[in-house]
Amino acid sequence: MHRFPIVIEKANGNYSSYSPDLPGCVATGSTREEVEQNMYEAIVMHLEGLAEDGVQVPASEAFSEYLGINDPVTA
Repeated sequence: MHRFPIVIEKANGNYSSYSPDLPGCVATGSTREEVEQNMYEAIVMHLEGLAEDGVQVPASEAFSEYLGINDPVTA
């Protein structure tokens, strides 16, 4: 099993997603649930393409973290 972080962004009434570990692997959707499903399918297709080309699946190296920042206006 492989695990890849994905980034989901909301923009202009839809959602887009990408994985930092899989350059060029992107998806869009009209809802968050749709973009998650579309990104899952895009990653599967991407990994199948790598296998067809004889390229090893890259190790996941990206990670994410939330940082808490005090509001400078109210601090």
